[in-house]
Formats: sequence, C-alpha cells, structure tokens
Amino acid sequence: MALCPMHRHCISPPPPPRVLPRYLSTALSHSIPIPPCSGHRLASSFHSIHRRRNFCRTSSSDTLLAGSRNEEGGKHEEVVASKKGGGESDDLKSWMHRNGLPPCKVVLMDRPSHDEKHSSIHYVAASEDLQAGDVAFSVPDSLVVTLERVLGNETIAELLASNKLSELACLALYLMYEKKQGKKSFWYPYIRELDRQRGRGQLAVESPLLWSESELDYLTGSPTKDEVLQRAEGIKKEYNEIDTVWFMAGSLFQQYPYDIPTEAFTFEIFKQAFVAVQSCVVHLQKVSLARRFALVPLGPPLLAYRSNCKAMLTAVDGAVQLVVDREYKAGDTIAVWCGPQPNSKLLINYGFVDEDNAYDRLVVEVALSTDDPQYQDKRMVAQRNGKLSIQAFHVHAGKEKEAILDMLPYLRLGYVSEPSEMQSVISSQGPICPVSPCMERAVLDQLAEYFKSRLARYPTTLNEDESLLANPTLNPRKRVATQLVRLEKKILTACLQVTANLIDQLPDHTVSPCPALYAPVFK
Repeated sequence: MALCPMHRHCISPPPPPRVLPRYLSTALSHSIPIPPCSGHRLASSFHSIHRRRNFCRTSSSDTLLAGSRNEEGGKHEEVVASKKGGGESDDLKSWMHRNGLPPCKVVLMDRPSHDEKHSSIHYVAASEDLQAGDVAFSVPDSLVVTLERVLGNETIAELLASNKLSELACLALYLMYEKKQGKKSFWYPYIRELDRQRGRGQLAVESPLLWSESELDYLTGSPTKDEVLQRAEGIKKEYNEIDTVWFMAGSLFQQYPYDIPTEAFTFEIFKQAFVAVQSCVVHLQKVSLARRFALVPLGPPLLAYRSNCKAMLTAVDGAVQLVVDREYKAGDTIAVWCGPQPNSKLLINYGFVDEDNAYDRLVVEVALSTDDPQYQDKRMVAQRNGKLSIQAFHVHAGKEKEAILDMLPYLRLGYVSEPSEMQSVISSQGPICPVSPCMERAVLDQLAEYFKSRLARYPTTLNEDESLLANPTLNPRKRVATQLVRLEKKILTACLQVTANLIDQLPDHTVSPCPALYAPVFK
C-alpha cells in the first residue's frame, strides 16, 4: 500500500504491498504498532512510541486527503491480489459464504463515486425477484460484531452499556485493533469493505463530523451545525476514555497488552473510525444490552436507508436477518428503515438527507421567564398540564399548524397574571384565546418575530437554495447541506404562514399588543 508522506518520515520502510482497507482506516494504517514486549523493554518501547507519535501528529489532519491520493495505488493492489487468487481476493459476500452465510437472495453491486479519486460505492441488490415477506439474507451471529464479542465478557459489556459509555467507541476500537493484524484478522474482508465505503452512505457523502471548518459553514443558520460540533466534542471525550475500555476488554488487553489505545491511535484516526462505525451500526431489538448494537456484514451502509421503509434487521435464532417489506426486481437496491430520525440526524449519522422524510422536524424551545414573580405558580400549572418550565416543541414537516396550536396555550401562560386565568389559558382549545384580544395579538406577534429571526440566520433564501440544487456540478457536501437547510426553511416558512393566518383571524386588527414584561423566552 502506498504510504502518505508522514509514514515515510515516521517509520521504517513498509513491508511488501498488501491489500489494505483505506478508510476505517486510512485511519488504521496511520497507527503505529507496538509489538508485545517483556517488562525490561516496556519503558524504552513507550519512549520510542512517544517520540514517533509526536512527530507524526503534525500530519494527522491530512489523513483523508492522504487516503484520496493513494486511491489509485490501492486499486492497483487489489488487481494484483485478485491475480494471485486465494481467499484474499474474495469479496465480502464470498468470505461470508465461506464462513457460514447460508444461500441468500442478494448480490453486491457497484455505483460510481461522485469523486473519481474515490472507489465506487458497493450496495446490496436483489439477486432475484423478491416479494414482501421474503428473507433476503440471514447472517449468522458468528459473522456479527457486538459489544459482547469486543469485550469478551457479557457482564462487563452490560456494565459499560448501562453506564452510557458509548458502544460505538468500543466497536470502533475493536475494529481498529483488528485492522492492525492486516490480513491475519478474521474480519479483514469486512474491514476492507468498510474502508472502501469510507463511511459514505448511498449518496457517497461522509458525515459532517468529517467536514472541514469551511464546509461546515454550508450549515450556517441551521441548528445542525451546533449539533455536529457538540457530537465532535462528545467523540473527543470518548477518545479520552478509551484506555479504560481497553483495560476492561479482556479480548483486546490480552491480544495487545502494551498497545495502549491513545498511544497507538491519534484522535483524528479514532474519529474517522468512530464515524465509519456510526454509519453502519445496527440497533437490534429484543436482545441483551451486550448485543443491541451490532455491525452486520451486508447491513448498512451497503443497504440503502429509507424513511418510508419498514424492513428492519432483526435478531432471530442465532442470526440477524432481513425480511423485505415490498417487491423487488432482480438488480433493485435493497433498503431498510432508518428509524424515526429527522434529517439532521440522518445527515450527521449517515451523510444523507431524505426529501420525503415523514419524521423530519425542527425543535422550538421556549421557557417561562424566571423573572416573573409568579414563575413558580406558572411552572406548577404547566407541569399539571404536561409541560415543563423549559419546553421543547417538535414541529414536524407538514404538521406545522398542529405544532403552533400546541405552542399557543403555553405561550399565553407567560402573559397572564391572575391565578384563575393561568389554568384556563393553558387548557384552552382552539386558535383564539378567550381571555384578551390584545394578549393574543402579543403572543402571535412574538411567535411571528421568532420565526422571522430564525429564517434570517440563514445566509441564503429558499429561491437561492433551489438555484444551487439545480446545478448538476454542485459539490456533493454542499448539495446535501443545501438540501437540509432548504427543508428547514420550508418548515419555518410554513410556521410563519400559519401564524400570519391566525393573526388574520383576530376579531379586531386595530388592537395593540398587550405589554409583556414577563413574556416567555425563545431559546
């Protein structure tokens, strides 16, 4: 495998070329193996590690670019391997059949990448015509990676899971160590496939967790940008904890007793592996905590995600199987449900946006004013009616009016002062408040101004977004970001229109809004 410049300066000449994955880890190919050593050699080994690691870190931010530059070299190695024959040249499905996968009704196919520097995308397609209810494939548990397998102990696995230590971090760490074994690893064909995908879903775009700072600016105005930054910070915290996981994981500790994770893998390398695992992990139902998060060969990202699909990977009798929910013709892409996730989560987790996502939503967070002398009374009234002092309202695409009508009683509560009004206001039904026309005007005006301010945060308009998306040469990351902000703006615009319609329904448009010393606060 061709090495990036940092390798040439940091380590001795590489062994003869061999087929190695390029993403989960270009990452992993940048790790510095620490051979097992006896006690008297340990100190000198760690001294050498620190020295090499510090020198190498200067180039760690270039790992993805290095992977792209070496793409052609990687393809050449695959050709060489296939000419040699043997197990190493087997594709993922052949390897699985050789290790227990029963006959199935799917095949792996290629889709060209949007970037000629990257390999094509593999995807699972029907190998024959399928009917709803057919079992497309059934992967035996021996070919599924779970936390129980990673940690070598179900009790420890459940302990870590129940204490909210990320299962994704554990799974990523396991595959990173497996990658260090190269072709000796049982999981080598699967890791090679994950690396080929580079964490890319069916739209061939990586999660914004791996975007540059300038690319994240495509999301300016969207709350998703803050979500990405918060998630990245969370991954950093996971990285700082993985040494503890490694010590608790018998399978890892025994195999690499001196290979401490934070010494072997930089944060950038770990983040790339984490995001790659995040893009393909499956959440199994009705299994123990130690098995609920699973990496399933033939599963995502080889399977397409669809919000309107009901097919799920399920654990059944020592295997994970997929029962299709619709008819497929031979060659059709097989899809699975991605759960009730809004587009912001689909983009962060899988790198795509679903234009027809019935679960898409925005959050409007409102809080009762703590300066209000009657704050405690209002808080109690809100709680008795199922609301909190800081309340998050979910505005679903296509159901903006319902969301607005749900917000209004809570907003009115912030304006009233009489205890008798508090209960009647928050429990009232219908678009027009029975208490005060001027108060209703104040509530609706505040709501309208809020939606206008959110729309003003975006640097582009809906029309400008449409023009961008009409450009067939638009950068894929900018395209998917533009799709996201466009859908967010459509929800906000619909909310603003609903609010304007309610203002039009007021009996007297000449009424000035009531003064609002303690109006609710939009977050």
